[in-house]
This record gives sequence, C-alpha cells and structure tokens, in this order.
Amino acid sequence: MPIDAAKALAAAPRQGDIAWDHKDIQLYHLGLGAGLPATDPDELRYTLESKLHVLPSFATVAGAGMAMLGGLAAPGIDVNLAAVLHGGQSIELHRPIPVKGRATSSAKVAAVYDKGKAAVIVLRTEVADPDGPLWTSDAQIFVKGEGGFGGERGPSVRNELPKRAPDRVEERHIREEQALLYRLSGDWNPLHADPEFAKLAGFDRPILHGLCSYGMTLKAVVDTALGGDVSRVRAYRTRFAGIVFPGETLRVRMWREPGRVQVSVTAVERDDAPVLADTVVEHA
Repeated sequence: MPIDAAKALAAAPRQGDIAWDHKDIQLYHLGLGAGLPATDPDELRYTLESKLHVLPSFATVAGAGMAMLGGLAAPGIDVNLAAVLHGGQSIELHRPIPVKGRATSSAKVAAVYDKGKAAVIVLRTEVADPDGPLWTSDAQIFVKGEGGFGGERGPSVRNELPKRAPDRVEERHIREEQALLYRLSGDWNPLHADPEFAKLAGFDRPILHGLCSYGMTLKAVVDTALGGDVSRVRAYRTRFAGIVFPGETLRVRMWREPGRVQVSVTAVERDDAPVLADTVVEHA
C-alpha cells in the first residue's frame, strides 16, 4: 500500500535548523506584489529594511518549504508527486515573526484521512527559536488515487459566507513576472515558470503559486481590515479552490466579524472563478 497511515503517524518528527534575515523577508514581500507605489509609506513597511515588518504568511516559505518536501518523504508515505495537490494551508502565530531569526523546525505527519478516491495528508510544522514557539503550520496535501484504505474520513471544514454584501472589496493585480519573482523564495516547481511544463500539466501557460495568492490575500486583509498591523494576526487558513494566472486580477471580498475576517478570493477576468475558499484571518 503506497500510504501506510499508522507508520506515517508513528514516525519521529524531522527536525532541522532554519534561518532568515531582512533580504529573505523583502524578497518574499516583493514576490507578493509589495512595493507599489515604491515610495508609499505603507509599502515601505514591506520593502525597506529600516522600517520592515514581517507578513505572517512568510512562515510558509521560511526554510524554503523544507517541511512539505520532507513530510512527503516520511516513512509510510510513498506517492506519485504527479498526483499531489496542495489542498489547503493554515498557520497559527504564537508571536510576531522577527525580521532576522534562527530557529528549529520540527515537521511530522499529523493526520492521514481517507476521502475515498483520494487521501489527505496533513503535514504539521512547528517552529521555535530560543525565546519559545514562533508558529505552527499545517499543509493539507491532497493525493489523488490513494484513498480507500479504510481510514478516518476526517473533518470537512466549510465556512458559510455571511448573507450580506462584503464590508470591503479589494482588487490585486498579478504582474506578468510575479511568479518568476515569487519562486525565488523557494518553490522551484516549473509549473509556475515553464510554458512547456505547464502544457504537460494541462494549462495554457504557467499558473501562479497557490501560496502566492495566499500571501497576497493576507496582505490585502492586513493593509485594509487590520490597519496595516501584522502583529494583530493570530491565525490564517484557506482552501485552494482554483487557479489564477499571472496577468490576472484577484478580487478579495472581506466580511468583518468579532475577532476575525472571512474572505473570498476569485479571479476577476474569468467571471470570478474561485481561487481561495473557506478563508479566515483570526486577529486580536
């Protein structure tokens, strides 16, 4: 059996050291489209080292995605990477991420769910520095054709959007070269850069990284609903519902509720095709 859930769950966490500094933070922010207009004080918080703060979604690229790749190589996990999709992502912040840091990353398979025709593997990464825990990140990995092993089906997390107009709607244009810049933060999948590879995968042209849309959305929420204060973010989760192409525009709809913002993200140019769903930012 390609997935041995019991063996995967019993495996010891994979540990490693990660480090980052202001250059990694700035590169990540630029990959999300930060810096327009270049002299805007609100954008300089993302691009100028003397004013820098860290968008919490940086947690998904710190260590260049080591945890996700390591998790798929865990004991009991033997899957065809062509059948793997990133189904969802969540992060929980224990305190603000420093501009410069050195930390220990501990990654493990936290759950394996049997969805019938597919399996969902939850890869959990816990990161701590000498001052204590920094963040916990869960990547939900959808593996086609690997279900039916008799395991627990797992939760079905769906957030019903409020039956009212959104409190705010923002549009964020994706630059033509944005995926090329974002991939420098560590996701080298040619699907996001090589037109020939993208066609083999069934797309007309390279698609944007799902985690880039994830970061762009959090930036839109922080900049508008949270007054630009990254330290207010406590947790952020989403389900990847569809693709978006460089050159298109994200439409980010926000509904404010006590302690959280519910979000829907669609692609403007394709009749509001879903991009991110079941998206919630919890905040102080």
